[in-house]
Amino acid sequence: MNIVVNEELKAYIDPLSADEHDALERSILAEGCRDALVLWGEVLVDGHNRYGICQKHGLPFQTVQNTRFRSLEDVHLWMIDQHLGRRSVSDFQRGVLALRKKEIVAMRKGRAALPASEHDTPADAQPADEAAGAMSADAASSAPAPAALDSREAIAKAARLSSSQVVMIEKIQKQAAPELVAAVRSGTISINAAAAVSSLPVDEQVAAALGGKQELKQAAKRARDATRKPPKEAAGSAAEELSSAPDSLDSLRQRVADLTEENASLRRQVADLQAALGRG
Repeated sequence: MNIVVNEELKAYIDPLSADEHDALERSILAEGCRDALVLWGEVLVDGHNRYGICQKHGLPFQTVQNTRFRSLEDVHLWMIDQHLGRRSVSDFQRGVLALRKKEIVAMRKGRAALPASEHDTPADAQPADEAAGAMSADAASSAPAPAALDSREAIAKAARLSSSQVVMIEKIQKQAAPELVAAVRSGTISINAAAAVSSLPVDEQVAAALGGKQELKQAAKRARDATRKPPKEAAGSAAEELSSAPDSLDSLRQRVADLTEENASLRRQVADLQAALGRG
């Protein structure tokens, strides 16, 4: 069997961490490749890690055809939905994937609204590789129309996040330096803190990301302090305490939110190692 690895598809979803990949390799060596690789014609859609491990060790594997794909958009939407449902995917990754899905659905909606004479054939309307041309006629079957993600609440529901988290992820995508994005992807910094740091100049973001977790925490504090309004001057010390109390309360709430998110991140990292066996 000829299997084609499309590099764009392989890179479409964030790769496994080194620990997750090692755990998957140990599992396959002990129990074999239990889950079938998903193909589109000859193009590998799901199971790149499993395929690589099986090739490395000369192990057998099963394949299954998905005959509902008509274009790379169909493939991307399927891949997104698969990963949105996996427990091992982080909150940030799920938010990014849901936002990608929103863009694809919006483009499809825009094309559907055009008069028939103005419809352009999408650039990805053909199989992802010429080798996939060997697909059966069933492969042209229509894929089900994805649900519209036309509101922030809908995006949040698809990603199992809060609307405020979606807002922060959008901010990170628009403003964060690549080094800061890498830090939040790896769990070095929380979504909340990364959104704050993304408001700093790019050189400060990069320096903080390269400096590690403590530097990022300090950068997040600087960013939040810079956006707070200074307390109003008051005649007496009692008035000064009252004026600063809301700011102190905000700080405590922010700290609680950060600690809660960091705690959840640690739990996810433990779950990731356990769930890696089901990823590939």
